[in-house]
Amino acid sequence: MKKALILLIIALFLLPSILAINVTITKISANETMIRGLGNPATFKLELKNDGDTDTFRIFNLIGFQMSPESVSLASGQTKQIGMTIYPRTDFDYKQYFTFIYFIRSMDDSESEQKLLIKVVDLEDAFEIGTDELDPESDSVNVYIHNKENFNFEDLTVKFTSRFFESEEETFSLGANKRKDFTFKLDKEKVKELSAGFYTLNTQVAYENLSAGIDSKISFKEKNLSTTTNKKFGFIINTEEIKISNDGNTIQSADGTIKKNIISRLFTTLSPSPDSVDRKGFSVYYTWERQLNPGESLNIIVKTNWILPILIIVLIIVIIVFVKIFTRRDITLRKKVHFIHAKGGEFALKVSVYIQANKYLERISIIDRLPPLVRVYERFGGEQPKRIDEKNRRIDWSFEKLEQGEVRMISYVIYSKVGIMGKFALPPATAIYEKEGVIKESTSNRAFFVSEPRSNKDLERDE
Repeated sequence: MKKALILLIIALFLLPSILAINVTITKISANETMIRGLGNPATFKLELKNDGDTDTFRIFNLIGFQMSPESVSLASGQTKQIGMTIYPRTDFDYKQYFTFIYFIRSMDDSESEQKLLIKVVDLEDAFEIGTDELDPESDSVNVYIHNKENFNFEDLTVKFTSRFFESEEETFSLGANKRKDFTFKLDKEKVKELSAGFYTLNTQVAYENLSAGIDSKISFKEKNLSTTTNKKFGFIINTEEIKISNDGNTIQSADGTIKKNIISRLFTTLSPSPDSVDRKGFSVYYTWERQLNPGESLNIIVKTNWILPILIIVLIIVIIVFVKIFTRRDITLRKKVHFIHAKGGEFALKVSVYIQANKYLERISIIDRLPPLVRVYERFGGEQPKRIDEKNRRIDWSFEKLEQGEVRMISYVIYSKVGIMGKFALPPATAIYEKEGVIKESTSNRAFFVSEPRSNKDLERDE
């Protein structure tokens, strides 16, 4: 009984050695990555060495994965390399690393258990996407996509989207552990408005029946950059424009100052209103202070309108000129006309001429001409005329001398039997005089009278 028990124990220890398969398996190289949800196989390159007799070895697993090849024949001492392909089940939903156990069995039913490590990743985990640090003054940015896995992607579609740029869809092949670089032009208008920091680059990838979104970071380099432009134009309406722009990607202070004197400030308009006004002597300083975000600008417009002061100056000059001309005249004649009611109902006007001597004058003759269709009334007010020439239609007055500042007035009445309607014009009076032995001449203004139709009440009153 003891002998039988000892023999049984020895047999149990020796059985695995007797049944163990006599073949050596070495993994040479492998494409060991599966993309989860894609259903792609994992392929391993194995080297098999038959250390026993010629045999055919069957390869199988117990978890329902399809394998290829299913068997391999080896002569005694033969070494052969095979590519083992493992297809996952349709319900296989494993992630990260998976230990695949398979068996190799000889014709005598001896077998060996083998293990292979398979990496299972999602599509988005198969790639690394990054960019260079983005400079605000750059016109482009470099972007790369790196295939981290030992898997060949054929016809991979990629699209990049960010706050700085947006690409079109691109389709290309990306081999195992390979990298592809892209260069994209930046949207400068968008870049101007963005602050320094980190931004998201979204990459949409699509391969066969799978698609995924991958987010990575773009580092936007901090840079202080501002520009100031100053324009001046216009003469009568003088305009000065100051533009301070924040072309960097950080918040910056913008200060602008305009200097005006106490005269020009009266005719100056400012847009926008200054933050402070300082007066120093005869100068006035206007100051603007702003905090500008990236892409913002401060536009200052200062307009000085010299039209009003120029008009005032011109008016003053004209007044001075007229005053000088008026005061330089030796004699001033001013003619006026007034309508009067005649007893006989005739059209009658009283004509008055005011004579003012601005200097001492001698032998002065005043000549006034009569308009057509009128006659002179025989009575005169003030100075009596020297002569009435009805043929030449003129009246003459004479003065031996006039002292400086002396004023005389002559007047007379003209009438007409024929009614006159409309605007009635009287010719200017003329003065001929002698000053310091020189004979000179001066004229008066023209006098006008507007005649309007008279009512029956006016006619009855005249009667």
